[in-house]
Amino acid sequence: MANQILIVEDDLEIVDLLEIHMKDLNAEVESVNDGLSALEKAQHKDYDLILLDLSIPKLNGVEVCRELRKTKNTPIIMVTAKTEEIDKVLGLEIGADDYITKPFSIRELKARAKAVMRRSDAANQQTSDSKSAELDFGDLKINIEMRRVTLEGKKIDLSPPKEFDLLILLANYPGRSYSRSELLDVIWGYNFSGYEHTVNSHINRLRAKIEPDMGNPIYILTTWGNRLPI
Repeated sequence: MANQILIVEDDLEIVDLLEIHMKDLNAEVESVNDGLSALEKAQHKDYDLILLDLSIPKLNGVEVCRELRKTKNTPIIMVTAKTEEIDKVLGLEIGADDYITKPFSIRELKARAKAVMRRSDAANQQTSDSKSAELDFGDLKINIEMRRVTLEGKKIDLSPPKEFDLLILLANYPGRSYSRSELLDVIWGYNFSGYEHTVNSHINRLRAKIEPDMGNPIYILTTWGNRLPI
């Protein structure tokens, strides 16, 4: 199914440009030119992503984002021509998932859009698939709400917190493989400035804590990606 993207921008040339390139992401694209129209559309339809310009008429981007966040968690990327840090911080504080400053490269915007939608998909699937607060893999048990992991009845200390986040993601989708870049996007976020080696380090620490035999892992396997096989 195609992703649904709403573009909120009053510059028609930019709208045309964004529509062309967002359709490259297997998306159906709609656009509006003011904040009131954006809010009305977003409240009555579930979009996979909203590209929201900050300086739009009737309601500005911050006001639209603030109102929408009262009822929905639709992924939002704020688009602004302003470079002041306060505008970026304000956008994120009131619920935007990311921001990008004009002028921006299309390549960067598409990468950010894909990353935000991928994180949203993973979070939604995790919420819908996790019918129980505890995931059971035989001797390995994971309590999601308490963020507690036990192996053969003994509590396993997973720190830093990203170790637990990684384990939950893999455990919710047993058999699915992830590349290092996918794990970075979902767990650390697109803006993470570190290296893919970070994923290797966390996976190795996880294995050391939950695998009975590090030489023959049974929980986290490395094939063309990292996955839980069960």
